[in-house]
Amino acid sequence: MCCILVSPYFAQQDPQYSQYQFNQMVINPAYAGNRDVLSVVIDIRKQWSGFQGTPNTQSLSFHGPLKNKRIGLGFSAYNDAIGPKKATSAYGNISYILPLNNKFKLSFGLRGGFVNYRFDFNKIQYKDAGETAALSQITANITKADIDAGLFLKSNSFFTGLSITHINNANIINEKINYTDVLGQQRQFNLDYKLSPHLFAIISKGFLINDNLVFNPCIMYKSTKAAANVDFNLNFLIDQKIWLGVYTKSDATLGFLMQVLVKNNLRIGYSFETGISKLQRQLGRGHEIMIGYDFNTFKSKTLSPRYL
Repeated sequence: MCCILVSPYFAQQDPQYSQYQFNQMVINPAYAGNRDVLSVVIDIRKQWSGFQGTPNTQSLSFHGPLKNKRIGLGFSAYNDAIGPKKATSAYGNISYILPLNNKFKLSFGLRGGFVNYRFDFNKIQYKDAGETAALSQITANITKADIDAGLFLKSNSFFTGLSITHINNANIINEKINYTDVLGQQRQFNLDYKLSPHLFAIISKGFLINDNLVFNPCIMYKSTKAAANVDFNLNFLIDQKIWLGVYTKSDATLGFLMQVLVKNNLRIGYSFETGISKLQRQLGRGHEIMIGYDFNTFKSKTLSPRYL
């Protein structure tokens, strides 16, 4: 019974984002160096704001190419809290960027680092007081190595990517819990938490409507052992300065996003989402703020915001 109650808190292992198409470092290590500038992004997200213990995420990433534009280097970190679980990570990132022709570049990326998990089971209450007492004695603080890999193909108006996180399948918790139930009988169960590989596949294409309007649809598929989801995004770039978009997710989520190019190198984005079903609406809304800045280190050509 305990595993059933704990599993909803543990189902979401990787942080969730709504503006990933503007900062693909959070889902794909092969993206490092593909903006042709040194890019720094901060992302703050609050999901399901209707009750306590909901997902709350802060992330930082920066990446850029070396001078020959063939090697991309980066760093990323995040802090993610949901219910009794808090995770903090730090990763180093390297990619190799291979020009295929005058239009396309193919990147191969690896990311490696450490993730620290902290569990406070006092935040969970069970029907059986024996379970509550047994788990309240456990305060896990565990650090494990973590490895991700990815591929990324892009041109000036098209990109597609494939990435897998947690390919080393790190085992975080594996303990036997003994307790006495309300009837005085001895019980035992396994408390097991392992990082499962997450698959991300994304594709997007920009269509020039006129000199002041670009239509940029984007689809992302996310899959784990437990479930699979699809995100559909319809984004519009207005006057090369403002992104407006709507999106929906197969978990019954509907959202709106906006990003403004404040200056040539500074961009600020915001997204808002809510549930489509009555149950999802009861969970509350989601909010996400993204701030990005590009340092044109090698004085290369200006990056057009049309191309993500």
